Amino acid sequence: MKRNTVKMIALALFALALGTALQAQDKSAPPTTMVSIDQYLMDRDAEIAMARSAAPPSVAKDATVMVLGRHGYETAVEGKNGFVCAVGRSWDLPKNNRAFWDPKIHGPICLSAPGARSFLPIYFKKTELAIAGRSNTQIEDAIIDGIAKGELPTPEPGSVSYMLSKQGYLNAGIKGPWLPHVMFFVPEIDPKALGSDLGDDVPLDAHEEKIGRYTTIDVPVSMWSDGTSASEEFKKYFGPADSGKMAH
Repeated sequence: MKRNTVKMIALALFALALGTALQAQDKSAPPTTMVSIDQYLMDRDAEIAMARSAAPPSVAKDATVMVLGRHGYETAVEGKNGFVCAVGRSWDLPKNNRAFWDPKIHGPICLSAPGARSFLPIYFKKTELAIAGRSNTQIEDAIIDGIAKGELPTPEPGSVSYMLSKQGYLNAGIKGPWLPHVMFFVPEIDPKALGSDLGDDVPLDAHEEKIGRYTTIDVPVSMWSDGTSASEEFKKYFGPADSGKMAH
């Protein structure tokens, strides 16, 4: 599978997942608001473990861990290295994505201190609005308005996230975590200026997030956070000839 095909499923989290073929085939109208918070909650210990699995153990062991509660995200473990790990839910997707309210979506992510300061406030605002019963359109409009007024941040230098977990579920198309990757958040820039889409030999994917006024740069890496190789997953998405292009 070539890179331009992979790009349709590679954009994450907290960007991480775009529309899927299986969901597109479903002609029923998707929900427009959260049905019940209970569907999105996890066992607390399981959520802490999943959140930590986003990053290398040397990062995750001293990171703050946040989990979803009935009123929003709350601190489950106080960290001391500035990183913040959490499990993202579906309302970080584009408003027209059919999976916007899918409770199966789990995106383990661990952010550097600048990333936590400049990305998490937007995500927490989305969560607050979702729990309050706002629609996907209302959530998006509120984020656009908050950024325009300076009430919500744009990326600080050094905004990085790890997404190295095998435990994620980004959408029904890939039925799992895609590939282990490191994501960089930078001020808005045309992905083509970074080489994205220029050829299958470019070892990154970039996506301009116009709502949040930033661009994400995804760099797939060779290992999952548990130390196992991702070579088989690279073969699945890029084919045997390209599997050696992973970052180390």
